[in-house]
Amino acid sequence: MTDARREPAPNPGMELDEARARELEERFDSEIRFRPLAPLAARLVGGLLVVLSLFHYYTAGFGLLSEVVHRGIHLAFVLGLVFLVFPFSRRGHDRPPRVGPFRPLGIGWPDWLLAAGAVAAALHVPLIPLDDLAFRVGNPTLTDVVLGGTLVLVLLEATRRSVGWPLPVIALLFMGYALWGPVMPSILVHPGATVPQLIDHLYLTSQGVYGIALGVVATYVFHFVLFGVFATRIGLGQLFLDCAAWVAGRFAGGPAKVAVLGSALFGMISGSSVANTVTVGSLTIPAMIRLGYQRHFAAAVEATASTGGQITPPIMGAAAFLMIEFLGLPYTTIILAAVVPAFMHFFGVLVQIHFEAKRNGLRGLRPDEMPDLKAAFRRDWPTAIPLVVLVGVLMAGYTPYMAAFWGITLCIAVGLLNPRKRMSVGEILDGLRDGAKYALAVGAAAATVGIVVGVVTLTGVGFKISFIVTSTAGEMAAWAGGFLPAGLFTPQGLTLLFTLIMTGMVCILMGCGIPTTANYIIMATIAAPALGLLGVAPIVAHFFVFYYGVLADITPPVALAAYAAAGMAGADPFRTGNTAFRLGLGKVLVPFVFVFSPSLLLVVPGFTWTDFLLAFIGCLVGITCLGAALSGWLLTRTAAWERALLAAAALLLVAPEFYSSLLGGLLILPVLIRQVAAWRRVVPSIP
Repeated sequence: MTDARREPAPNPGMELDEARARELEERFDSEIRFRPLAPLAARLVGGLLVVLSLFHYYTAGFGLLSEVVHRGIHLAFVLGLVFLVFPFSRRGHDRPPRVGPFRPLGIGWPDWLLAAGAVAAALHVPLIPLDDLAFRVGNPTLTDVVLGGTLVLVLLEATRRSVGWPLPVIALLFMGYALWGPVMPSILVHPGATVPQLIDHLYLTSQGVYGIALGVVATYVFHFVLFGVFATRIGLGQLFLDCAAWVAGRFAGGPAKVAVLGSALFGMISGSSVANTVTVGSLTIPAMIRLGYQRHFAAAVEATASTGGQITPPIMGAAAFLMIEFLGLPYTTIILAAVVPAFMHFFGVLVQIHFEAKRNGLRGLRPDEMPDLKAAFRRDWPTAIPLVVLVGVLMAGYTPYMAAFWGITLCIAVGLLNPRKRMSVGEILDGLRDGAKYALAVGAAAATVGIVVGVVTLTGVGFKISFIVTSTAGEMAAWAGGFLPAGLFTPQGLTLLFTLIMTGMVCILMGCGIPTTANYIIMATIAAPALGLLGVAPIVAHFFVFYYGVLADITPPVALAAYAAAGMAGADPFRTGNTAFRLGLGKVLVPFVFVFSPSLLLVVPGFTWTDFLLAFIGCLVGITCLGAALSGWLLTRTAAWERALLAAAALLLVAPEFYSSLLGGLLILPVLIRQVAAWRRVVPSIP
């Protein structure tokens, strides 16, 4: 921790040290923190990771294999490597490798056996001829049941090692529900399934382990993560940071605003909260601390801004590609719908940062601390070519993996030809290796989510949960309606409000121990149908559960991005997590706004510019009110009664009802009158 507390010398140009950023990422991101490996084992693992990346790169450009074969090869690589690089317990991360008869290449025999069993079980289904596989579904052989059971067990263990206990426990609970359906209470009862029937559904069909979740990771996510790695290596991240510093650095609290804008731009090519945090934060966190921000606040700013990378087009983590499969919509439709909500998230963080800077009298960057934007573009303009081509190929209607193929190809070409930052063949191999690292944890998690999805399709429990949620929300709405003024909410609007509240709470709780991609898939399967029963458009429902799932990265007790930033800033992790959640509360309001006012997503049926502008302006005002209430500053310091009125106004402006919006506007008026009067008294006194 001493290294994290030592502040580096001022860095006016904000030069990105990529080697340092990768070191920090491996230290703080548990999903790519491998155990120490002996030299020969490290070369073996590195070679396998490179082969995995080359496999995906080749298939993206020259044609995917059949669905089951492609997913099976991907899963075999992922599970086999997980047992080689992730120890049985976290203590194994700190133990030096010991080579001996019982530990070939420094890895114990149990891990070698688990890796071999995982590879054999994962490749069994792809090796079955398609005609035979069609007849085996519903009538599995003994070999199918044994290997299917083996795959489920090793998959749960691989997921536990790479992402922790919560997701495997949830998968086990769902499997228990499938097996003991007849003894379930009330509406949850169902005929139940035998072990062979359950294994058959999870192993031999496309609705289980080899389902949509694994398919999206194997065909879309992997390629874009690899593109992000290479785009950063050739210097595109540095160009983004220079642009962010030039645009936002001069204003009050400059480095914090650079962190927000830089994280938004970097998130376009990263999609990983922790990677975004440590890369951009390695520059912005020390700068914020030097300027006068408290350590925990500086760390929280970077964590909250970096979390926005998962909701920022064109990559959006894995969500955009999953939505393509779930909703059957074009990729361009998904990323267009994501533009305004992503803007609102970053706007909400900027508002609070600005008020915090004004309250504490923090300055912006001086001219000598600002980068020369013209020089930056003259120096680094070639690094933007791959991103421009990638987006252009996507907009032309080609498949996402074809766009990623050309993006990666051009990254390598720029890296080989750019005289300022030329990549060697060894650095290209390092990029292929590092890109595949990210596939291990997310691949295991996606396959385990396939178990949950498989149980839902086998038992129909998703519709039952939806009925329970909407019925409970209706009862709560009827009770609350008796205390609210007549006309403030319609009964249907109030029922939807309580459904959204319950769904959002479950998304946050689930996300506290589950990667956001896995959380989104589960909630899209279980919770999104509940919103559909109340008339919410599918794309709106999916965006709602995804946005609340992303909040987990800054929500204690498991706030990975916040804890990584806290380690870099030498701050208290829990305090950082709480502050990050407060800074991200704008993201809490935004999903409610686009559910009640779907025009905010731009692509919903019945879109009109009038509805959009009303929702957009209302959202801006509501987020600003919430930021002022939380920060204690608007034009001047706010009193307690003003903060209460602003918070209430922010909540009322979320609802689409005319009277609630009108009441929210009326609550703001006395605050504005008092703030303007106080501001006029202060301004003339400033020399």
